[in-house]
Amino acid sequence: MRYVNDLPYETKEEENVTIPAADGTRLAARIWRPTSSDQDPVPAILEYIPYRQRDLTAERDSIHHPYIAGHGYACVRVDLRGTGDSEGVLKDEYLEQEQTDAEDVLAWLADQPWCDGTTGMMGISWGAFAALQVAARQPESLRAIAIASFTDDRYADDMHYMGGALLSDNLAEAGTMFAYGTMPPDPAMVGDRWRDMWHERMEGTRPWVLEWLRHQRRDDYWRHASVCEDYQAVRCPVLASSGWADGYSNAVTRLLGNLDVPRKGLIGPWSHKFPHLGEPGPAIGYLQEVVRWWDHWLKGVDNGVMDGPMLQAWMQDSVPPSTSYEERPGRWVGEPSWPSPHITPVVRRLTRHSLSEPIPESEARAEAARGASPAEGAGPTEGLSVQSPLSVGQFGGKWASYNAPPDLPYDQREEDGGSLVFETDLLTERTEILGSPCVELDLSVSQPVAMVAARLSDVAPDGSATRVSYGLLNLTRHEAHNDDPRPLEPGRRYRAVIPLNGVAQAFPPGHRIRLSLSTSYWPLAWPPPKPVLLTVYETSSTLTLPVRPVTEPDELPEQAFGDPEGTRPVSPVQLTAPEQRWQVKRDLVDYAAELEIVKDRGTVRMEDIRLDVGRRAYERYTSVAEDFTSATGESAWTMSFRRDDWDVRVETRTVLSCDEDTFRVDATLDGYEGDRRVFSRSWNESVPRDLL
Repeated sequence: MRYVNDLPYETKEEENVTIPAADGTRLAARIWRPTSSDQDPVPAILEYIPYRQRDLTAERDSIHHPYIAGHGYACVRVDLRGTGDSEGVLKDEYLEQEQTDAEDVLAWLADQPWCDGTTGMMGISWGAFAALQVAARQPESLRAIAIASFTDDRYADDMHYMGGALLSDNLAEAGTMFAYGTMPPDPAMVGDRWRDMWHERMEGTRPWVLEWLRHQRRDDYWRHASVCEDYQAVRCPVLASSGWADGYSNAVTRLLGNLDVPRKGLIGPWSHKFPHLGEPGPAIGYLQEVVRWWDHWLKGVDNGVMDGPMLQAWMQDSVPPSTSYEERPGRWVGEPSWPSPHITPVVRRLTRHSLSEPIPESEARAEAARGASPAEGAGPTEGLSVQSPLSVGQFGGKWASYNAPPDLPYDQREEDGGSLVFETDLLTERTEILGSPCVELDLSVSQPVAMVAARLSDVAPDGSATRVSYGLLNLTRHEAHNDDPRPLEPGRRYRAVIPLNGVAQAFPPGHRIRLSLSTSYWPLAWPPPKPVLLTVYETSSTLTLPVRPVTEPDELPEQAFGDPEGTRPVSPVQLTAPEQRWQVKRDLVDYAAELEIVKDRGTVRMEDIRLDVGRRAYERYTSVAEDFTSATGESAWTMSFRRDDWDVRVETRTVLSCDEDTFRVDATLDGYEGDRRVFSRSWNESVPRDLL
């Protein structure tokens, strides 16, 4: 990254700012703005998240907020109610209170003498969720948003559930927020109130995983704040980005296809990172693009920001399987609209472990219709069957890659040993796809609750298999948009459609395209109550690929973006060494299997505020042999803060286990001052499994 010191505007920083919500709760803010804004007001840009602007996000914030402020904006970082130095308790994500607080903040910003009355919102992940959800509420001052790594569908396309299957990230994210929501404020900011505020948070917190498990169907809980319920509610321009290695690779194209406002989409090879910090690379000059976006929509500058393609996407070249990449080779391609006129759905039939040559869509539809009524004697009567072991999924990586520790899927050959596999002949020419592949299966199963994991891989001449995309479907939710799941009738034929995550991927000549189907994908997804025998009637089942002809012009120059740049970040001093670990273990004596993940950032000193901060996250997922009820997940965090004689830490632990009918949650929360435990609470609760 290129660090920029010479910016158009001289700026100043205001650190200890409080913004009142309508009920009197004071929210902590940090503001960077041009010194000239005292006389010449500027637009305000809000980033609104629960991750502690004074310490935990200080390094990241110092790269982009002073940079944008130096281009003529007031950049404002606000801690959500109940986090950082803000008052109150954070009880769940995306609640009505959170959004009304955001509207209060925007109104306060627009009313400041240094603000010209117009605002924008930006952010990644929670900050992007917040911006999109608040945009749908149409606050008066909000003129545009710039968002990265988000979703518009909280049930079907977030870390909780995928295709109605429970994701292990549901537990992992709940564990993260269990820790982040119970950390104390900084006495240097709030004074002697810090202890009362801290205990209020710990007293008012419950493990969020309990609430998330109580909503296993698409209900009003998930519909709230899901913008897909009413795209027309968003009335301001949207700049949307994500990465193919992220869990949020699908919402960008959905917004492009469904919003009715000026919009641009950008998808790179990145994990869960801002594009200017993108890993795997190449990272891009995202902040320059954001400044152009704000200049146009908040200042009225005619800078051509809406020129060119609606979607810019990184077409990834073939790579060997690896759990981490520094760079993904490829090129930028552009699409004038979405759905794109350049993309052609190409259908391949599943035939005895092969993927057929492309067939016309009309023929595929006719075959699907013939295979849909086996009771009337139509369609094939024999199929291919598989009952996957629990070990399928151990090399599946993380639902959303953070690229630290290395968390991308590894070589799929071991996974494929417990799967049904279909693959093309050797490709004779380069094939490129852009969009969401889709699998349509004619199938039957042996149990009333079953899932299918579908994986698309690039198979090299040496046999190594790099996963390109995947999708999950809880078959009890194969109808009616997951609203009304029903138990399956063993042996009955069903048709099920499994959309895979969107991707842009090139398959070179001499390679094969492989589709793999399994009935488990643990620990990425929670397994069904019992092992399932899946039978696929392959000649009436298909894989549809969104093919982008290689002769199609890319509509972008070779260097589509500038190099990443920002202001020089604050640099914490590393006091104790970080640790990263991602280990798969198998014991052939008792047949126990384990995935252990450690992300320990060690202890760092924030020298500007004289604060030592420690963060350690631990995850563990276990199972025994083929006992599907032995699946257990654990998420544990330790967060510590020390300055002079102020020495506090929070320790949280959440364990999720199950039997055939019930999920069990055992959780603990402990708060310490020095070596003295000053707070302790435990939860031991059960939630019925709802066809899951």
